Amino acid sequence: MRIYTIFLILFLSKSLISQTDFYSIDSIREIRIYFEENNWDQILDNYYADGMDQRLAANLTIDGVYYPGVGVRYKGYSSYSPSRVKNPFNISLDYSFSGLEHYGINKLKLSNVIQDPSFVRETLSYEIARKYMPASRANYANVYVNDTLIGLYTNVESVNKDFLEDHYGTRNNIFFKCNPENLDLNGENSNLSNTLGSDIVNYYPFYKLKSDLLSDWNELKSFIDTLNDSPNNINSKLNIDRTLWMHALNYVIVNYDSYIGYAQNYYIYKDKSGLFNPIIWDLNMSFASYRFTDASDNWDGFTINEAKSIDPLLHYSSVSVYPRPLLRNLFENDTYRRMYLAHIRTILEENFLNNDFEQRAIYMQSIISDDVIADTNKFYSNNDFIDNLSSTVSDLIDYPGITDLMYSRALYLDTFPGIQGSPDITMVNHYPLNLNAGDDAFINATVSDINANVLLGYRFSESESFTIVDMLDNGFFNDGNSGDGVFGALIPNVSNVVQYYIYAENDSSGRFSPERAAYEYYTIESKISPKDLTINELMAVNSFVVSDSDGEYDDWIELYNNTSYKISTKDIYLSNDSQDKLKWLLPEVTINPDSYYIIWADDDVNQDGAHANFKLDKERDSLWMSYSDGSIIDSINFSNQHPAISYGRYPNGVGDFIEMIPTYESFNIESDEALLNDDIFIFPNPAVNSFDIKINFDEESIINIYTIDGRILMSDMHTLGIDVLKIDSSNFKSGVYFVSCEFRDVELVKKIIIKK
Repeated sequence: MRIYTIFLILFLSKSLISQTDFYSIDSIREIRIYFEENNWDQILDNYYADGMDQRLAANLTIDGVYYPGVGVRYKGYSSYSPSRVKNPFNISLDYSFSGLEHYGINKLKLSNVIQDPSFVRETLSYEIARKYMPASRANYANVYVNDTLIGLYTNVESVNKDFLEDHYGTRNNIFFKCNPENLDLNGENSNLSNTLGSDIVNYYPFYKLKSDLLSDWNELKSFIDTLNDSPNNINSKLNIDRTLWMHALNYVIVNYDSYIGYAQNYYIYKDKSGLFNPIIWDLNMSFASYRFTDASDNWDGFTINEAKSIDPLLHYSSVSVYPRPLLRNLFENDTYRRMYLAHIRTILEENFLNNDFEQRAIYMQSIISDDVIADTNKFYSNNDFIDNLSSTVSDLIDYPGITDLMYSRALYLDTFPGIQGSPDITMVNHYPLNLNAGDDAFINATVSDINANVLLGYRFSESESFTIVDMLDNGFFNDGNSGDGVFGALIPNVSNVVQYYIYAENDSSGRFSPERAAYEYYTIESKISPKDLTINELMAVNSFVVSDSDGEYDDWIELYNNTSYKISTKDIYLSNDSQDKLKWLLPEVTINPDSYYIIWADDDVNQDGAHANFKLDKERDSLWMSYSDGSIIDSINFSNQHPAISYGRYPNGVGDFIEMIPTYESFNIESDEALLNDDIFIFPNPAVNSFDIKINFDEESIINIYTIDGRILMSDMHTLGIDVLKIDSSNFKSGVYFVSCEFRDVELVKKIIIKK
């Protein structure tokens, strides 16, 4: 009964995912934790002191939905204290029962809103951040323990593998949390400097490996060495634009509990294109709630008035007490520095110069005001909650009024050198207007400064990094007359999806179009024609031929690009159900011309790579590849499949389907040794420790195996044509053997080679 209840919970929680947003700012969640131990607080304190991330089992309800056996621990650094009633929680829903989740969420991060009398610093900062980079969602939750209200918490989305899957389309690439085990106010912390030397062990206390392979440490070290020793090549290792956005946000909202302060509170993740991406984290002390840094001009901290005019190029224009390569080594590049300032201008114009941040903060406070009043364990008074939106609240430190701080800071930054005076970019378009895959495309834009340096960034899917090329005003790129202010660039042989942005700069300032580039971009899409991308081969009974990255032998499907241009899989679906052709949306990748893409049909979407949400039926099944409007790209019906045998197109990519030797991710072949319509098929051949025998007719047969000199090794093995016999050849010596098949009065013989 208990197991049934758990599966019912799983079903209900998953079925509601599309009906609500668990992190909607408009909703206050109710989270109730039930411990069996009366001394639960002492146990959690002891676990925290041990520093081993131990958890205490508890039962949980979230908005009335019950979850048994969750794991609870305290989290945080300065926000935790054993003397506090209201400590931050980290709750793992799948602690006891694998797969247990709520609205697709298996971990809760609940912050206790210390260092923030206004209660909106964290939620407001994350809301702004999500406009420009992948960042956590956040709202509020009333938290109870054993039905006693502990208080109102911020409920922040965990940066975990689910987050990575949502934002990067992968979940198992290289992943590190960049926080030192012990923050050193007189040290480098997680600053990505290589002053720790060549031994990777020296880096262990400053970076926490969140992915699975120990070899990922070597990748991190290679990235750090390039950043420090070859910064001119860092674009091959780092998503520079994403990094500039993170720095821009931290400096605008004076979020110094971050890389720009003491080099902490961020993650790095390697995306599909092979670039490391920083991910912002822990924004509860933004808006100058934290005012300490090792920057030389403010090494002993800074006041609220100084916060209003903190130099956003401090680690470029001044001296860093400790290395800050992720700032300084990027800002040394004139273009990167102007791009960074352009991002600052966008954040200012879209959030602060237009007063939007104040309206959003007022709205958030209006939602939670009654719950803040009911929170008797909060760290500040009710009046502090109201006042801190605009006025400084003094406690152990001074917490600046958010509007007082940010209106002054916005005015300061708006006049900072490099913010104003940029070129304007208008009339962005492409030619031909009806662009098809395989065409050459021109991208054009009007730029107000004809002496500007104009760049085009383009790619064919989110799995690629942007290729950067110059846009010119010379009359040769569909750009009118030379010197007329219309700039153009050519993208040859385009894919069915083109994603692009434009950047223009003069000697002092730069501008992007669209303004939120490269997080946002222009898109041109066309459909591929039927059979441009084909279902080329499949294997519905994969016993040993090839395994996925987890070592599992699952069903697989091979797609093949029949064209001379790249094909993007954006908005393409695959299904084995003719009544539901939109069963599984392919990951967005590009498939090169004359290249292959493998999909594992194992109903395990949480594994790395392309894993469909269905399996193939070896007895009879179908495959459909289509767009969301139902237009079919390719399809295939197949009947009974056998181990060690695939079903593929011959000739490769264009022919009919036949049984064949599996040619996983390579050209389908049909040779004398690969003919599967022979009466006897043996695979693999040559073999080592085992091989399979398939008889291609529906007759009861007797199989015998002989040595080359006529001695019988195995005899009287009965089979029907529909069967596949697996032969253990581990005791066979290297050499040539013969397989005999006898039926009626006929004997067929085929040789098998054993190689040890």
